[in-house]
Amino acid sequence: MKNDEPDAHEIVYMGMPHERVLRPRFYLAVALTLPVLILAMGPMLIPAWSHGFPGLSHTTNGWLQLALSTPVFFWCGWFFIRRWWWSIVERDTNMFTLTVTGTGAAYGYSLVALIWGHHFPPALLTAHGVPLYFEATAFITTVVLLGQILEQRAHARTDAAIRSLMDLTPPIAHRIDSDGQETDVPLAAVQVGDRLRIRPGENLPVDGAVAGGRSEVDESMLTGEPEPVLKTVGDALSAGTVNTSGAMVMTARSVGEDTLLAKIIKLVEEAADSDPPIARLADRVSNVFVPTVGAIALISLASWWIWGGDQGWLWGLLNAVAVLVIACPCALGLATPVSIVTGIGRGAQAGVLVKDATALERLAHATTLLIDKTGTLTEGRPRVVAVEGDADTVLALAAAVESHSEHPLARAIVDAAQERALPVPASTDFHSEPGHGARATIDGAIIEVGRVSPDAHIAAHPHASLVAVKRGDALLGLIALEDRIKASTPAALRALHAHGIRVVMVTGDRASAARRIADELGLDAVHAEVTPARKQELVNEAKAQAIGQATIVFAGDGINDAPALAAADVGVAMGTGTDIAMNSAGLVLVRGDLAALAAAVTLARATLRNIKQNLFFAFFYNSLGLPLAAGLLYPLTGWLLHPMFAGVAMSLSSISVVTNALRLRRVRLN
Repeated sequence: MKNDEPDAHEIVYMGMPHERVLRPRFYLAVALTLPVLILAMGPMLIPAWSHGFPGLSHTTNGWLQLALSTPVFFWCGWFFIRRWWWSIVERDTNMFTLTVTGTGAAYGYSLVALIWGHHFPPALLTAHGVPLYFEATAFITTVVLLGQILEQRAHARTDAAIRSLMDLTPPIAHRIDSDGQETDVPLAAVQVGDRLRIRPGENLPVDGAVAGGRSEVDESMLTGEPEPVLKTVGDALSAGTVNTSGAMVMTARSVGEDTLLAKIIKLVEEAADSDPPIARLADRVSNVFVPTVGAIALISLASWWIWGGDQGWLWGLLNAVAVLVIACPCALGLATPVSIVTGIGRGAQAGVLVKDATALERLAHATTLLIDKTGTLTEGRPRVVAVEGDADTVLALAAAVESHSEHPLARAIVDAAQERALPVPASTDFHSEPGHGARATIDGAIIEVGRVSPDAHIAAHPHASLVAVKRGDALLGLIALEDRIKASTPAALRALHAHGIRVVMVTGDRASAARRIADELGLDAVHAEVTPARKQELVNEAKAQAIGQATIVFAGDGINDAPALAAADVGVAMGTGTDIAMNSAGLVLVRGDLAALAAAVTLARATLRNIKQNLFFAFFYNSLGLPLAAGLLYPLTGWLLHPMFAGVAMSLSSISVVTNALRLRRVRLN
């Protein structure tokens, strides 16, 4: 185990420790339960032992069963007992309330029967003495342990694939000192601003940018694309990717928990711990179901006691125990979380990071998608195609202001100035207002780069995005920029339309440029020249018009999208966007590709369908077994349900639920 790996006791899912803690208890439970089953069931299954276990009296047999089942109940099942106690103290009944109540009832009755069985009325004795049910206690505890291990493994699979990516970061980095000397340092010692040498074939240790050299970088572990990407000076680099050919020097920009990989792991872990509304529904059902089952058990005990004849109390107790055991809502408790965490894990493999499990459920009911243009529908890498006015002056001043901004249009202006080798003056007092533009002070004058008037245009580029450059109130010129539609966007939009989702563009760009994109892509509607506040208003208006469970989704990648992302029923951020956008969203698309959003809708609907199937299985088994366990059919058929067979039925329901949930790992998302 690595030194930085958290202790297994600290990794808790649904109040249970990591499966590494449960496994030794399960192995011991199996080792002890098997002989208990042989001691208890041997005379019933093997005719030669019909008069008792060979060489053992009934009393000695019972004491051996007690000795073997006690550690199973109290040590192997300790975490169940703890959860049972919490449910009693907090008055929050759950699956463990019935599990421990049922096994505890069987254990307590058997202990009393073993110690004081000679005081029982003769009518209660069988050919082998007073019946004991230690095997039911041990067996049920063991199978519930197995179910919990399966559940914990399902949780572990959720982020196992992404956690393995962290192992791709090298333990050391080659840091270049100010005097040009290269020193190998531990990864934890790397700081922002450090210059690091990346040799061919090495994994990148941190996020950063190319400071020297050029090479092709394999980013498949992050984007899923097999082709290496050429990286030159200024291009962004991500930790864990592989330098395939040339030597490079990089500048560290994000280290430790600030790297993209670390953020991805954190998002998945937070999502696995969040409960969707359907999970809370299951909890509410449990709060009613558990007391109801308890009441049925008491009624069964009382009815048999009153009307069951000489052995009525005994049969009443046995049937009450059977009711408690078979009604144990293990399957109900597993139905939602196993599907959710498996779905989240499947999404992570497809580049869909679910920050909040609620978002995954709500996405299944999506009817309307409001979507930003730049960086979402388009590549987000606009380029300057024309400048009106004194081109060099306008572009240099605009670049001086926009050098402080991370907006795609700003980066395009700065890149254009660098390509022309223009001298960019220094600027101070930078201020940005999302959706309106930015300004800064240059040589004592306020230069503003921002929105244009509605009638502004450049004849040669009528549909281009325009940026106005002003000195004070004087217009210096216009900059025209164009952004290409992502190659994957048309197919992704067709898939979203096939899901019955209406797609509406909501952008701050000018109307003509927005309409050109909307017409080319066949969007259902377009809202152009909108501010961040207006984007949020449009989201709220769409939510007000939604009917029933219909949900509104907003997808974007910029700071100006954050209010709308937070206001939507489901906010979807592009992984290529800003941290603020990703923090405001419920889902993050690692590749910044709408095709992943279509896949996320498919996954969400498959997950919700899977949860409903699991809930059906849970209630079906319980509804089928309760009448038999309570003895309701005994007057008509003479059928009763032994507590151990009740445990078998309960475990089968749990296994069927887990098996059904794990089918999500193979669901096709394209």
